[in-house]
Amino acid sequence: MKLILTQEVAGLGSPGDVVEVKDGYGRNFLVPRGYAMAWTKGGEKQVATIKRARDARDVRDLGQAQEIKRDLEKMTVTLPARAGTGGRLFGSVTAADVVAAVQKAGGPTLDRRRLQLAGGIKSLGRHDVPVVLHPEVTATIPLEVVEA
Repeated sequence: MKLILTQEVAGLGSPGDVVEVKDGYGRNFLVPRGYAMAWTKGGEKQVATIKRARDARDVRDLGQAQEIKRDLEKMTVTLPARAGTGGRLFGSVTAADVVAAVQKAGGPTLDRRRLQLAGGIKSLGRHDVPVVLHPEVTATIPLEVVEA
């Protein structure tokens, strides 16, 4: 089955990529969740639009990625969250929360899908959040989760 990806799919590709996958994977997983759409000749025109949107979000080059990395690693991001006894959070801190906290601290606008948070942050304290800015550049955001 030939599909056009509309979102980043790990191990498969980026938005705008045309990929060939097994029928069941495409029909039962990718298309219903909105990660991909069926490939058509008319859909090829949409690929250009998707790629332009991706290019606007993506970091332009390696130099810019290293500059953003330097800025991110210098700043300290504080995120208030409600917590119970023992420092355990009610809920968890998500990638969207981290992106909002970085912007509030005066940092650059990041794509939440680039943050590598396995399951979220569930406790108070200092956490290092890796963010992939470029295939060759990974920055670490120092995040301090404090009680609100």
